[in-house]
Amino acid sequence: MARTKDQQVTDRTGEAAPEADQQLKVSLPRFRGRVIPPVDRTIITVLPPLLIIAVIVAVSVNPDGSARVINDLRTWVTSGFTWWFVLYSLTAIAVCAWLAFSKIGRVRLGGPKARPEHSKFAWYSMLFACGQGVGLIFWSVAEPMLLGDEAPVVPGSDSPGEPGMVWAYFHWGLTAWAMYCVVAICLAYSHHNLGKTLTFREATVDILPAPLQRSAGVIVELLAIIATVLGLATSFGFAVMQFTSGLSTFTGVEPSITVWVIVIVALAAFAAFSAFVGVNKGMKRISEANSVLSIVLVVGVFLFGPIVFVLSNLTQTFGTFIYNFIPMSFWSDSGTSGAPLESWSDSWSGPWTVFIWCWVIAFSPFVGGFIARISRGRTIREFVLGVTIIPSLIVMIWIGIIGSAAVYYNQQSGGEIAEKVAADTSSGLFAALEIVPIVGGILLVVATILVATYYVTSLDSGTYALAEFVSAPRKAGPWFRVVLVVSIAAVATVLLSIGGTSVVDTVQTGTIIGAFPFSFIIFLMIANLIRRLVTRTKDSRRLEKEINDPNPRPEDDYVDEHGLPTEEMPILTDTSVADSRRPSTAPDEDPMKGGHA
Repeated sequence: MARTKDQQVTDRTGEAAPEADQQLKVSLPRFRGRVIPPVDRTIITVLPPLLIIAVIVAVSVNPDGSARVINDLRTWVTSGFTWWFVLYSLTAIAVCAWLAFSKIGRVRLGGPKARPEHSKFAWYSMLFACGQGVGLIFWSVAEPMLLGDEAPVVPGSDSPGEPGMVWAYFHWGLTAWAMYCVVAICLAYSHHNLGKTLTFREATVDILPAPLQRSAGVIVELLAIIATVLGLATSFGFAVMQFTSGLSTFTGVEPSITVWVIVIVALAAFAAFSAFVGVNKGMKRISEANSVLSIVLVVGVFLFGPIVFVLSNLTQTFGTFIYNFIPMSFWSDSGTSGAPLESWSDSWSGPWTVFIWCWVIAFSPFVGGFIARISRGRTIREFVLGVTIIPSLIVMIWIGIIGSAAVYYNQQSGGEIAEKVAADTSSGLFAALEIVPIVGGILLVVATILVATYYVTSLDSGTYALAEFVSAPRKAGPWFRVVLVVSIAAVATVLLSIGGTSVVDTVQTGTIIGAFPFSFIIFLMIANLIRRLVTRTKDSRRLEKEINDPNPRPEDDYVDEHGLPTEEMPILTDTSVADSRRPSTAPDEDPMKGGHA
């Protein structure tokens, strides 16, 4: 590698180090994180599969007993900690507001010279696809239908189903995206600006006392891995059943285990190919296709549906949502907190707000990790506004148009759509689309395709995050991501084969309960981010520039393909480079802490 005079690298004897035969590609950001000891790496790699197998065996051997235990835990969490999830959601909104509107918002992810790797359309498409796309396929109709006029805080009106529409905006809009955003920005700043691995342990443990950091890092990573695998596997199971339900509306194919397995294999193959070819060729293109198909679906319902009612209801429910946003944000269902609940279903929040917030927290490891990965080069202000405001507007427009059409058609059909939703939540959208004149059949096909492609992008983003959790600080290759896709598909197949919906639902509910302890980890991570940002100094800003310098630096000759040092750092005549590396190699420093906090 060609060097200028002031960048000459020398070894300990003072002799010039040999020059590389060819120009090396600089991988940014340069590594400044912890090197995981072999014992810890073995635990992180081996223990999660064993625990997941144990969960599946326990649920399959005693499904009723497992369901009772999990339901009791869900009741305990709902009865005693609804206020905690409300506090968590409010904290997420407050932190996002601070990041967006304070001077901190000018900080650029990846250093001052970094520029976005993806266009805004591609970025928004991938944000939406990995976050909530597949959920909106169903809840945009199901929630307004199931809640109707029986919802707290929001008063009823002359518009049927208005409270249900407004709560759907709340559950899937700004607050949910703020909860994803705080996790993503913690991971993004830690990785792109500080050179840490894109893992929860690196974003969290610096704030803990030194003796606790190593063991806490292992526990944090285990929870993130298990939550990601079980969350993706159970979602895979439900996506397969929902895809088959949509398929049956226009093909007549009846759902069965054989059909489910065929669909799993097909979707897994699609996701594995996308994971293998990479973000730019796989995830990005599928996400952009999702966006186009979603626009086709929403515009089709708008133009060929009850357009006047949709416009009127959209305007009215938007206003009602804005007016009631603060009361809904603080509503903690205190009327049921006077005595322990017999069942989580006795509380309104149990099946709704607590359930959805837990689901968002459980999905935060892979959604936040993937959003962080694709957001290099954007300022914190641009990041926060892009991850919260734009997706929230898309969600509200989606629910406002499709939900309003469903409410109208439900009235016209004497409650037929509400009856179908009560029997099968996943059938709501398809029941509404069947009634849309002229283009209803086409929209059914589009919606069914979207179920598949939205889940493929969720699985794809989850695979990237999971590969980082398991392999960091080493980089995972494409075949490793394919193996992860196959593994998750295998877990989904086992769950469906041994018990169908009941077993998948039990494991899914258990995964959501796991969000309760994980919320405490996220609070620690948020506190660590705030500490890092408010204590930024000239040295830390210099570090951000150095680890993101796109030009080859002397240290680059002494790292392997993963960016890890291959030998003791030589003496460098470029003192700025020497200083940037010395903290992680100084003999009096704990090698587990290598790098800057």
